[in-house]
Amino acid sequence: MKLSVVIPVYNEEAGLPALFGRLYPALDSLGIAYEVIFVNDGSRDRSAALLREQFARRPDVTRVILLNGNFGQHMAIMAGFERCRGEHVVTLDADLQNPPEEIGKLLSKMDEGYDYVGGVRRSRRDPTLRRMLSRAMNHLRERITRIRMTDQGCMLRAYSRDIVQAINECRELNTFIPALAYTFARNPAEIEVAHEERAAGASKYSYYRLVRLNFDLVTGFSVVPLQLFSLIVYLVVMIKRLLAGQPYLEILWDRDILQFFLTGIVLFGVGLVGEYVGRIYQQVRHRPRYLVEAVLERQPASSWQSKPSSSATTT
Repeated sequence: MKLSVVIPVYNEEAGLPALFGRLYPALDSLGIAYEVIFVNDGSRDRSAALLREQFARRPDVTRVILLNGNFGQHMAIMAGFERCRGEHVVTLDADLQNPPEEIGKLLSKMDEGYDYVGGVRRSRRDPTLRRMLSRAMNHLRERITRIRMTDQGCMLRAYSRDIVQAINECRELNTFIPALAYTFARNPAEIEVAHEERAAGASKYSYYRLVRLNFDLVTGFSVVPLQLFSLIVYLVVMIKRLLAGQPYLEILWDRDILQFFLTGIVLFGVGLVGEYVGRIYQQVRHRPRYLVEAVLERQPASSWQSKPSSSATTT
């Protein structure tokens, strides 16, 4: 198996027919052995039914993983990673904003010796506020974690088998797969890929979820926020002590204003510490990261079978 394409799906009923119509011709044109793994992340519309129909149409190259709840995009990708069989693994969103025709560009880059290739969206079709927020988050994340990804929001990425296996060995409950892959990659690269308007439906990431995702990323890959908090408190207290005996500066260091400022910093720090402690609490409970309801895939033909058959397996 040369290629596995992992696609998380959540309430994409309106756009799935267009995805099917473009994805399979694009992959067929590559002339390599491939599989497509759709992971239904607890969709509440007819996405699961459409995936079952597509499996029935192309059981030779299609596998469907049905999760029994909504566990999030990255956990859905993890479910696909743990079952994929390709030498190269490509992740792709189901909304067609990253055209499946671009997959060949990522594979060509990997053939040059790179083990992880990230996509950088060219001429993004997102709202201006979303692009500005994304750039700000990218800059903050790079400064804190030293993980350099030009476009962390682009899920069109290619991973080598070794990188996927390393990711599968991680048992983190909250993680950001592109950043995790970057930490394991020996020779990463980035290339520009096309970006289109969403084919149908609405984005599943609100501004709050984008901020939450980046906060998870920063706290999951660095303790710098805790270190900065400790440093800021120390500097403020020391400066106050140095200036306390200088009357002409008292107006700049009014006691009530300084107390209010320090109280705000302390409350923020308590919340930050709570975030790290909460992560530890979630991890030590050892609860499953996701639950699989069923897997639709063609069973390998036995030696006595004259023709391959299609079947659904439940795990």
